[in-house]
Amino acid sequence: MEREIAALIPEEAIVSVEQKPTGALFPCNNTQHTWYGSTTIRLTDGSDVEGIVKTIEEHYQEEDRFDIRTRLNFAREYEVQLMSPTSAETYIFGKTAADTVRIDSGSVCFTLPEGVYPGGKF
Repeated sequence: MEREIAALIPEEAIVSVEQKPTGALFPCNNTQHTWYGSTTIRLTDGSDVEGIVKTIEEHYQEEDRFDIRTRLNFAREYEVQLMSPTSAETYIFGKTAADTVRIDSGSVCFTLPEGVYPGGKF
């Protein structure tokens, strides 16, 4: 899904796309975990990052797969959150640095198979 979101950015604006090969698990409660991952898209100098983020938001407003929330992040940059109405799946994307869009994702809570240690990379 991170790559689907990244694919909505015009190719001519993209310098690089780096999707982390692994994510990390965090506890939801005593028996379940959620997975978090991210993708960073470096854009050409002077790209209208907020405009790109808003165009992606408009794309998903035309669908009913996600509930959408917007906000200004801690750096006062426009940010969009896509939340699945049927699960805890979520994606947050916006400007995190000059000419950079970051997509953070999180999974539904799930139970690990018995004997699987939740530390490390997933």
